[in-house]
Amino acid sequence: MKKTLIVLFAMIIGLGSSLRADEGMWIPLLINKNVAEMQRLGLKLSAEDIYSINNSSLKDAIVIFGGGCTGEIISPEGLLLTNHHCGFGSIQKVSTEVDNYLDDGFWATNKKEEIPIEGLTVKFLASMSDITDAALQNVTDDMDEAARNDTIRKNLKAIEKTASEDGKYSAVAKPIFGGNNYYLYVYEVFTDIRLVGAPPVSIGKFGADTDNWMWPRHTGDFSMFRVYTDADGKPSPYSEDNVPMKPKHYLPVNIAGIQPGDFSMIFGNPGGTERYLSSYGVDLAVNTSNMTIVKIREEKLRIMKEGMDADDKVRLQYASKYARTANYWKYFIGQTKGLKRLKVKEKKEMEEAAFTDWLNSNPSAKAKYGDAIPLTADAYETLEGFTLARWYFIEAAYRGPEILGYAAKFKGLAKALEDKDEEKTEQSIGHLMNGVGKHFKDYNVTIDRNLFASMMKMYHENVPLDQQPVYLLEMDKKFKGDYDKYADHVFEKSIFGDKTKVEEFLDKPKQKKLEKDPAYVAVNAFFKQWGVLKGQTNEAYENLDKGHRLYIAGLREMNPDKNFYPDANFTMRLTYGTVQDYYPADAIHFEYFTTMDGIMQKEDPDNWEFIVPEKLKELYEAKDFGPYADGDKMPVCFLTNHDITGGNSGSPVVNAKGELIGLAFDGNWEAMSGDIAFEPELQRTINVDIRYVMFIIDKFAGASNLIEEMTIIKERPVIKSKVIGTAKVEMEVIVE
Repeated sequence: MKKTLIVLFAMIIGLGSSLRADEGMWIPLLINKNVAEMQRLGLKLSAEDIYSINNSSLKDAIVIFGGGCTGEIISPEGLLLTNHHCGFGSIQKVSTEVDNYLDDGFWATNKKEEIPIEGLTVKFLASMSDITDAALQNVTDDMDEAARNDTIRKNLKAIEKTASEDGKYSAVAKPIFGGNNYYLYVYEVFTDIRLVGAPPVSIGKFGADTDNWMWPRHTGDFSMFRVYTDADGKPSPYSEDNVPMKPKHYLPVNIAGIQPGDFSMIFGNPGGTERYLSSYGVDLAVNTSNMTIVKIREEKLRIMKEGMDADDKVRLQYASKYARTANYWKYFIGQTKGLKRLKVKEKKEMEEAAFTDWLNSNPSAKAKYGDAIPLTADAYETLEGFTLARWYFIEAAYRGPEILGYAAKFKGLAKALEDKDEEKTEQSIGHLMNGVGKHFKDYNVTIDRNLFASMMKMYHENVPLDQQPVYLLEMDKKFKGDYDKYADHVFEKSIFGDKTKVEEFLDKPKQKKLEKDPAYVAVNAFFKQWGVLKGQTNEAYENLDKGHRLYIAGLREMNPDKNFYPDANFTMRLTYGTVQDYYPADAIHFEYFTTMDGIMQKEDPDNWEFIVPEKLKELYEAKDFGPYADGDKMPVCFLTNHDITGGNSGSPVVNAKGELIGLAFDGNWEAMSGDIAFEPELQRTINVDIRYVMFIIDKFAGASNLIEEMTIIKERPVIKSKVIGTAKVEMEVIVE
């Protein structure tokens, strides 16, 4: 192929900061406000190309994958790409000791081999709209917070019901800007999703917990699924008659490579940020909340790992549970360090001081927003006294030993038995019986018994006595502080730690047996105490909500020319920036990319986190990288300065033309405070390079059938875009 290189120099004075990270998780519907800046950075698309209701656009290729990730469609046959850690639970669900797809990987050589994943959903955004006026109908300034919330809740319920069109769509109305505005999101939900391909865990999770949140990174964090529809292209439950989806839009794959300064953007569904959190909230996170979560999860991980190390079957059963627990265990450690190091509390205090000065110089604003900071301060003073009880309930009881959570699922049956409602009793029995196999498939009674003993002991030792369930105090006294004996008693007497006992009970359920079950008694006691604590903190939370809403409204009025973005709330957002390196500390520089050289340097056959498959080593030694190499190197991951958070996992990184160049899968350790305070000099997104993804599919797996259905682009829209002094230099290549 003949190539003609055309170089364009644009000397623009005063653009020295043009490649600085642009903070923001922007609403695609409103992206026209940002397009001029994006085009200055290199974007070749229009706002209509990015988000359109009437025409095919980038948003039509982006999905909510499962309950907490993002995915993208990459072929005209509904082929879907997301992270390996997003598909991890689905891969684990269909794995067995014989067909261990986690350890060995899986690749369908044709569509008949693709594996249906029960319960997995994919949601396409059909539309979003501003419904603020309708949401706030009948809301008045003199309402207390409870009445305000009740009125809004009723309004939103009616809006969602209308938008769902009798179940055709899933409609979700959500607040933004602290409840000053509301948006409606209408989704089309597909339920026939099938596993197509996944690398072995030694590639998809290379580095595991050690490398999690770290750079440099060498993880092939991707997995592949396919969306199926009925013959008319509509959502349908699994059926052999279903056909691969014909999407409105899919992303071409660009394997030409990236350079520092290249424009890029990420479409996804970030889960939650707290950029408008007060200094009081930061203080509580640093001094109490975060490390309480870390302490509890550290003990959970220790107990799970002990059981997993002793038995390969248990290791497979608990792989997904362990990964979920470990991810945010490490996150909260990093966030706490970041908040302290970057003095985020002090920065928030300065912002609040400036806000107060503005109020004091503006009587009308003070009348509207003067209560914002006092309400917030008073609320946190109250909530601080209940923080330990809150997090120990959530982490040690509600998300603690599975025997408690499982017992809680039988509350509906207990109520039906008490009411002698035969119809509801039969419905509850059928529902619970259908879930027995699923629950016990990945359940180990020894691990759960040890978790119960440890969590109950930690709960009693750390939560103020007057905030603990009376039941727990009685058990501590009965067993004289011996929580191993307490756990033995519960697991010996309860039905909920044994599959056969549960099935026998459901065959002949009795209300008295259920109400005397020690696990059922325990979980009810914890929930009852949680209700008491909620009653004691309701007013504080209402004041906190009101203070937060007033503060954000005041900030927006104080800075009328600023383009504000709302906190993330697991809805579609766009963030844009460039490919960049960074300097994490004095005299330390990190390059913007990694290669397979780093995989080989990290290899450790005695550590499961750093095992390298033999075939991957053979390809490396032979430099058999196909068309995906960069010279004689095989790229693996790269960095951008995008603004992302949890929920963005699996999000596509696209270039200036909307072509796929990578998948976002992590943030960097130095910027773990980013959910609360964006740090442009430090904040980086870690992405797996699409060239490594294609290399693994093609050369490692030999799944040429998947490569053939994609649209592969080999030309770069922009080679470089960087600043030299005060001049911005762009070099473009035209390939004939």
